[in-house]
Amino acid sequence: MDTSNPAVFVNGGLMRIYVGRRIRTVIEVIQSDGGAVTGKSTDGHQLVVKGPQPGFPLTTFVEVIGIADTDRSIRAEIWNNFGNTFDTQSYNQLCQLANGEFKHLFI
Repeated sequence: MDTSNPAVFVNGGLMRIYVGRRIRTVIEVIQSDGGAVTGKSTDGHQLVVKGPQPGFPLTTFVEVIGIADTDRSIRAEIWNNFGNTFDTQSYNQLCQLANGEFKHLFI
């Protein structure tokens, strides 16, 4: 596993802390128009994901790894399909742990 350029687990509310840094988040895809994907973060924030889209169809929930351009936009590097159902509440708890008391356990 390459740990030279880690991506922090975030939800929409935590993105403001990491503008300009590499992050990973899960969104529910609302719209995809070829140039950008609009989605809803697991805590309900609307996010825009820019950059090259994958060569495969997106499922309802996708993980995006990339650079947080602003507190509401991401420049995508990697896309991972997470299926059509996803436990958003558990992901939000993971984000809180990864940015709080147990931050030292996460890259």
